[in-house]
Amino acid sequence: MTRERADAAKNRAKILAAAADIVAERGIEGLAMADVAAASGVGVGTLYRRFGDRSGLAHALIDASEREFQAAFLTGPPPVGPGAPPADRVRAFLHALVDRTLAQLDLLLMAETTGPFARFGGAYDAHHRHLTVLVAQARPDVDAAFTADALLAPLAANLVAHRGAGAAGIKLGLDALLDGLLPR
Repeated sequence: MTRERADAAKNRAKILAAAADIVAERGIEGLAMADVAAASGVGVGTLYRRFGDRSGLAHALIDASEREFQAAFLTGPPPVGPGAPPADRVRAFLHALVDRTLAQLDLLLMAETTGPFARFGGAYDAHHRHLTVLVAQARPDVDAAFTADALLAPLAANLVAHRGAGAAGIKLGLDALLDGLLPR
């Protein structure tokens, strides 16, 4: 893995801070590459070379919270992290993912809808692997990989936005699925 130069890392941090501020002030619709470049003090060309487009910038903004989320379910305290029974961890993981999805819904909408498979890979693969392992531990008699996909499907950003449900409603729906699959 190539280490990022110190000046490049500093520019990246300035760019992401400026982009986050713009999204917080104006929403995702207000995220213009020229405005991010001006606010961060870098050239527009640098921004495009570094992130490609607004979608790439959205992915970079999502990345920091995704790293925190992955640390929580891999090494954090139970029930999201290790130490709780698999069924409890599945429920806690999905509830935490609901909160994370809603917190960055506009960014996820942009990032997940740039192409037919934009949602898949990266974070989705990590979430899927994690759920597959937990489901297999809790219910060795089911197709754990398929079940993981089925549990993640309601959290697609475009579906969450379309349905317009809040965290409580989404969690209740997931709990109903889980009660049939992994009874408490």
